[in-house]
Amino acid sequence: MSTHLPGVTDLQVLNIPKIRCGGCVASVEKAIQSVDASAQINVDIEARRVEVTTSADRQALLTALDAAGYPAEAA
Repeated sequence: MSTHLPGVTDLQVLNIPKIRCGGCVASVEKAIQSVDASAQINVDIEARRVEVTTSADRQALLTALDAAGYPAEAA
């Protein structure tokens, strides 16, 4: 569990096994941006991994991704 300070950006690296195509990437990005509209997102489809620079809490990201149908876990 991370202790997160509001307004501080962190790099969150998440494994998302269901990412397989550009449509998946768009859905993942939309889910992350629903939590933090200013997040910087880098998706690696082959590695099925996403790097997010965000001020959002990791659990909030995981919850949003799960709700979008893309369960994730910390890398």
